[in-house]
Amino acid sequence: MPDPNIAIAILLGSFLLMMFLGQRIALAMGISAVLTTLYLEMPVQMIAINLVKGAHVFVLQAVPFFVIAGALMGEGGISNRLIVLSKALIGWMRGGLAMVNILASMFFGGISGSASADTSSIGSIMIPMMKKDGYDGEFATTVTMASSIQGLLVPPSHNFVIFAMAAGGVSIGKLFMGGLVPGIFLGIALMVYCYVFSVLRKYPKGDKFDLRFALKSTYDSSWGLLTVLIVVVGVVGGIFTATEAAAIAVIWSLFVTFVIYREIPLRSFFKILRTSLETLSIVMILIASAGAFGWLVAFLKIPALFASGIMALTSSKFVILILINLLLLFLGTLTGMSALIVIMTPILLPIVLEMGMDPVHFGVVMILNLGIGLITPPVGGVLFIGSAISRIPIEKLSRAMIPFYLVMVSVLLAITYIPQIVMTLPNLFYQ
Repeated sequence: MPDPNIAIAILLGSFLLMMFLGQRIALAMGISAVLTTLYLEMPVQMIAINLVKGAHVFVLQAVPFFVIAGALMGEGGISNRLIVLSKALIGWMRGGLAMVNILASMFFGGISGSASADTSSIGSIMIPMMKKDGYDGEFATTVTMASSIQGLLVPPSHNFVIFAMAAGGVSIGKLFMGGLVPGIFLGIALMVYCYVFSVLRKYPKGDKFDLRFALKSTYDSSWGLLTVLIVVVGVVGGIFTATEAAAIAVIWSLFVTFVIYREIPLRSFFKILRTSLETLSIVMILIASAGAFGWLVAFLKIPALFASGIMALTSSKFVILILINLLLLFLGTLTGMSALIVIMTPILLPIVLEMGMDPVHFGVVMILNLGIGLITPPVGGVLFIGSAISRIPIEKLSRAMIPFYLVMVSVLLAITYIPQIVMTLPNLFYQ
């Protein structure tokens, strides 16, 4: 008779070993699932069944549409217009370009939902612009990377769609509303730090506020910003499902990109589609592999064992939340966000539910936590993108990121222990 404890050791041990050896996380999950299934003397066909079940979830159909819509708007000129709009609104302040960077990332993040896309698109414009205006290259790059994490929180974010699937039926509309205030809160916190830093470094002010220029910039960028409005209002208002809203967002993005802005030729659509499909293939393979891995995690009752282990250490809600945050921060530095959402949500959600934490609140905390991991060594993907754009070594950028880490962790702790920051809007819209 197979020993469940040995099965758990095989599942987790082989997974961690392959990760240590540098294997892709999807392959590591798949192989560890196969080895564990063989030890348990179960049909290997169960792996195939759960691979399909992992990816065959209706709500996940929204993810491809969100990715394609974000790619269309990013390539089609929206990032330039958002930078112009941000400059018109707050560029007059001390350290105005840093503020512009943060606000543009907040706007663009609401369209792309991707920190990597945000850093690539906004960073390729803003980093050279800030350096030319007298800003330090490391500061210009780190503010770009830190502000890109807002895009994971500001709706519509496809990461919330993945969390809703992993959590088993959490309202996507509630998650969208729950992420809005924390996303804005994070942006304001970053702006406060950048303003103080800019005053100390005597960074320049921008041009004086011009109402006519601000109104023109608002009109120019409104076509792109309507993408966010269509999705959020549609989902929250119950007009569309998340999948329907994402599909409409793609149609609107096509119209804005190739009819309104017309900065790129129609043939570019096929290149955008190919790039989006490459991204999606990685995400969907991860989710499918996590489906098989997660099935074994549930079968072996690892969440219950993990929960009992945490509860044995302490009964303090404050301490348990600190431990969960530390675990997610650590894991987020090692591997990608999508896989961790799918793997860790079923393990950690029962613990926080037992403490009375709303799943929407936990979802926002998890997304911000893992987002910080994207800009943290050794495997922070956004950190590598920022380094590639600025040509500054990752070691220097990591040191320059320290003040931003402190700001972001402070925001993380605030939304962890003050649930009203997250839950006020969901409770208001979903009574």
